[in-house]
Amino acid sequence: MGLFDRLRGDESPRVAFIGIDGVPYSLLSENEDLFPNMAELAADGTASEISSIVPPESSACWPSLTTGVNPGETGVYGFQDREVGTYDTYVPMGSEVQATRVWDRVQEDGRKATVMNVPVTFPPQRNVQRMVSGFLSPGLEKAAYPDDVRDYLDTLDYRIDVNPKLGHDENKDAFIEDAHETIDARFEAFKHYLEEDDWDLFFGVFMTTDRVNHFLFKDYERDGQYKDEFIEFYQAVDDYIGRLRETLPEDVTLIVASDHGFTSLDYEVHFNEWLRENGWLSFNTDEPEELGDIADETRAYSFIPGRFYINLEGREPRGSVPEDEYDAVRDELKAELEALEGPEGRPVVDRVVEKEDAFRGDHDDIAPDLVAIPSNGFDLKSGFKADSEVFTTGPRNGMHNFDDTSLYIDDPDASIGDADLFDIAPTILDLMDIEFNRSEFDGASLL
Repeated sequence: MGLFDRLRGDESPRVAFIGIDGVPYSLLSENEDLFPNMAELAADGTASEISSIVPPESSACWPSLTTGVNPGETGVYGFQDREVGTYDTYVPMGSEVQATRVWDRVQEDGRKATVMNVPVTFPPQRNVQRMVSGFLSPGLEKAAYPDDVRDYLDTLDYRIDVNPKLGHDENKDAFIEDAHETIDARFEAFKHYLEEDDWDLFFGVFMTTDRVNHFLFKDYERDGQYKDEFIEFYQAVDDYIGRLRETLPEDVTLIVASDHGFTSLDYEVHFNEWLRENGWLSFNTDEPEELGDIADETRAYSFIPGRFYINLEGREPRGSVPEDEYDAVRDELKAELEALEGPEGRPVVDRVVEKEDAFRGDHDDIAPDLVAIPSNGFDLKSGFKADSEVFTTGPRNGMHNFDDTSLYIDDPDASIGDADLFDIAPTILDLMDIEFNRSEFDGASLL
């Protein structure tokens, strides 16, 4: 800790949260000999698989993890959301998150937070002592607050994210090198501010794990060409978490968690094309590019990942489905999704979740009517174009899944049980002895 921290005489408990985006619990728990620091953390504290949220997409997951509430309250459902009453869409950023972040609650309690590289936090907040925005930030120049943070990070060759385009190359060597350079700089930055800052909550995220999983996970699961490189990357992550843990004094509880799990990817499923081929969706142009290009007779359309919207009268500008037919039309679409099979006859969808079972809150007016949770091996895509294939393959060989999300708490008295992402924020507050109203969260403290 920094000098001011050592001098202030404040004995309030503190928390350091390290996010490992997209890391499945099974990867770490089934390979304890390869990842000894995570194994030691589990042995000394509490560790288990938890559930992600619906939908299990990073843009929706991190707002929910950091607020403890569902997308109906955060207002963020994915990488693309729809404006109310229009066919206009937008990419949600940090300013679109409508619920209270855990670090805001810490600051409101008169304590200090350092926040680094959390997805969906751009532009950086100025009500915390230090913030470096994460995934979706346009670049470091505008993502760091205050300015001296950017100046220091520049000396580390710190970057917001790995270059994912390198993962599209058949030869992954450059991508793997870039991934290591990214986490190397991230570790140095985390270590520096863990040691130098006067903080009560440190909240930092390794996003590169998700990127590596997208391009190398099948190599790990199915003994592919880059399995050794995959393991070596995760051994570096394990080493860095161990070294960060060593820097923490006794009054700090470490939490390490992912936002969703991962599995191998066999097929991308282009659901707007599937909807088009099956009479649900049509376009008013031969070269559609966006949601606004759908034709009036469209009954349903889709956003990633597996979010389905009924083109409802009175809600969509050119809605074609009368409100009194909504339930029947939604049931029909749900049944067709549940029956869909892939090229080898495997079910594409594990289950279909109805809107009211997943979303509630002041911002559920833009919630999808259905969310399809894919079976392992299928990634649900939703571009707006005509005459594509429904099932395709591409450079990515790993995809998100709902289960197998990781949670490690360096406290043996924690009880994880049937936990999910919503439980993390209230657990942090409980560990820090910050009072909160249980009804404000969809989750509960795990202590």
